[in-house]
Amino acid sequence: MTSIARPGKIIALHLNYRSRAAQRGRVPAQPSYFLKPPTSVAASGAVLERPAGTELLGFEGEIALVIGRTARRVTPEDGWAHVSGVTAANDFGVYDLRYADKGSNLRSKGGDGFTPLGPAVLPAADVDPAALRLRTWLNGELVQEDTTGDLLFGFGRLVADLSQLITLEPGDVVLTGTPAGASVAVPGDVVEVEVDSGRHTTGRLVTTIAEGTVPFGPYGALPRVDEQQRADAYGAAEPGFELTAALKERIESVGTATLSAQLRKRGYNAVSIDGLTSTRPGTRLTGRARTLRYLPYREDLFKAHGGGYNAQKRAIDALGPGDVLVMEARGERGTGTVGDILALRAQVRGAAGIVTDGGVRDLAAVSALDIPTYHAGPHPAVLGRRHVPWDVDVAIACGGAAVCPGDVIAGDADGVLVIPPDLVEEVVEAAIEQELHETFIAEQVAAGERVEGLYPMDEHWRGRFAAWRAKR
Repeated sequence: MTSIARPGKIIALHLNYRSRAAQRGRVPAQPSYFLKPPTSVAASGAVLERPAGTELLGFEGEIALVIGRTARRVTPEDGWAHVSGVTAANDFGVYDLRYADKGSNLRSKGGDGFTPLGPAVLPAADVDPAALRLRTWLNGELVQEDTTGDLLFGFGRLVADLSQLITLEPGDVVLTGTPAGASVAVPGDVVEVEVDSGRHTTGRLVTTIAEGTVPFGPYGALPRVDEQQRADAYGAAEPGFELTAALKERIESVGTATLSAQLRKRGYNAVSIDGLTSTRPGTRLTGRARTLRYLPYREDLFKAHGGGYNAQKRAIDALGPGDVLVMEARGERGTGTVGDILALRAQVRGAAGIVTDGGVRDLAAVSALDIPTYHAGPHPAVLGRRHVPWDVDVAIACGGAAVCPGDVIAGDADGVLVIPPDLVEEVVEAAIEQELHETFIAEQVAAGERVEGLYPMDEHWRGRFAAWRAKR
């Protein structure tokens, strides 16, 4: 392990981890980059000033590639051979200045000390680039944890892509993106980042945040913050559909049977997750989908992906308030896909529920939790009997339904539905109206009226319904 000198250039990636892409609400088709100046480099133990007059100093734990051999027009297969080592990095940035240079990020992310690196470099020959772990702590609390098995774009591909136009020289650094969990640090905070291979570690890259005292001059863009910048800085999704508390209450005011009828009227006939039982059938489930996909068991794949901090555990740890973890287990009931410890972890994280078309271990203990879990049946075996944890936050199939990250999941004693976000408002409004009609019809039937002309309502009954509704 060796320390790192100041690089000739620093190239940083915008989005590269699936968990971060899901959090941002978009998955890039190709990598995109920005430059950071060499003067932004700092060592472990440095104190970083949050610039005076700013509010949102964001931190992003990352893995940094150190280029060891000149790379120009290399192939993705040969890209890793031009890397001499990897180290921990923290891609700090001031969101207050993003409006002035969003995309280039020069002022917002290029300040002195905004790129701590180190403390040690792991030689490339000693690590598997697809099996590195990245962790970030804020004041001692683990806030980011992911592995390079979750990358959208592998390290060799990044080197090859950049080298098509830019000569990468020995000592240059490539920051390879941050996973979900990046957020904001304030004066007095301590942020630590570590990269390890299981056998070797960079050690913790430590940065202490201090309050700056020198104000900005009036000859450049001044700090400016709005609610969207706050949402971006603290890790919220980009603008789009939001499952508000009010909308959730409206969804839960109607049954899934009614929601299903309204979806069917709009041509959506395959949005129910079938064959499942709830551990809490009297509890409504409403939330946004986070997804986990299992592959069929294969010895070599399980050896590489099944142990340690695998995709299943990362998916559980990435859950937040209101999330529903939906698992694709191919309808395989011959082993468990979640047990009591991980279900408890999901509950502690604030998740709204768990949905799996596979088995559940420790069913009695899982049923005793407050969090509802929809499952295909109990089984005592661990997942390694039939499954390899593989992907998180990708489109999956569960119980015969397609589920995308961010879809709205609605469940009750009748079953579970997947509702595309852009249809939610329309479907819920129509479902509420439908249930009003059905309440009126039920009252008339209870009073002795015949169903002919009433169900569905003819012109006479529609008039009486209008009068009934006006009195409510």
